[in-house]
Amino acid sequence: MKFGINTFLFASPFTNRHTRLFRQFKTWGFDGVEIAVENPADFDPAFVRAQLDRHGLVCTSVCACFPPSRDLRGTKAQQQATIVYMQRLVDIAGVLGTDIVMGPLYSATGRADAVPAAAYRQQWRTVRAHLKTICAYAEAHGKIICLEPLNRFETDFLNTVDQGLQMIREVKSPALKLLLDTFHMNIEEKNPADAIRRAGPHVGHIHASASDRGTPGNDNVDWPRIATALKDIRYDGAVVIESFTQDVKVIARAAAIWRKIEPSRADIASKGLAFLKKTLK
Repeated sequence: MKFGINTFLFASPFTNRHTRLFRQFKTWGFDGVEIAVENPADFDPAFVRAQLDRHGLVCTSVCACFPPSRDLRGTKAQQQATIVYMQRLVDIAGVLGTDIVMGPLYSATGRADAVPAAAYRQQWRTVRAHLKTICAYAEAHGKIICLEPLNRFETDFLNTVDQGLQMIREVKSPALKLLLDTFHMNIEEKNPADAIRRAGPHVGHIHASASDRGTPGNDNVDWPRIATALKDIRYDGAVVIESFTQDVKVIARAAAIWRKIEPSRADIASKGLAFLKKTLK
């Protein structure tokens, strides 16, 4: 099991100059970095890979981002833009040396406007068709797409592990797995540990996120049961801290971080990592 940190805690957008953070990440004890790619032109993947290698880190995963312009159930232009973007992220993942491209790629984040059942079914069919296209590209390049269920306040489309498993069954691609995030699961799942067990071999990536988006372990997530469930399914992939603070204004607004949750970003990273290593290993 490798432990990583998502770059959103420190930067938006991530650029070449933010590789200066890698030395500190390594000092804290992280194995790798989850690179959030808001726009592929923001950085040079080859340069970032070289800097990861220089500091003895790996890229755990590529984090996809979905503003209103990217939406697999949106306008034709939004749908096509998302497909092109995801294919580009698969290419970038190859340069960065990771197999995982992940995120809530079915919809623009924050689109939560429940529609009639018939319209939802049509959206589901549209997203399913596009996921087949994206996953075919990923499979051809040896990559995995990890689909992330989000809580009800961030999407009305796919909130639970069971919905994610249904999409996997219908897409029928070995390249499609689930990203499970403890923050979202803490809101939406009756029993997050049981949900992890149901997902079983379909779990491709884990976000360790506190119930208040602060430091893992300084919250009300039932971490011992999460740890047991991950052991039960023999999960040996990456566990990445995804937390947000007011320091990165764009992300603070998107994630509704309106107050100071922890003393510092360094506290979230260092104390969260120490807790996860103690609890999950």
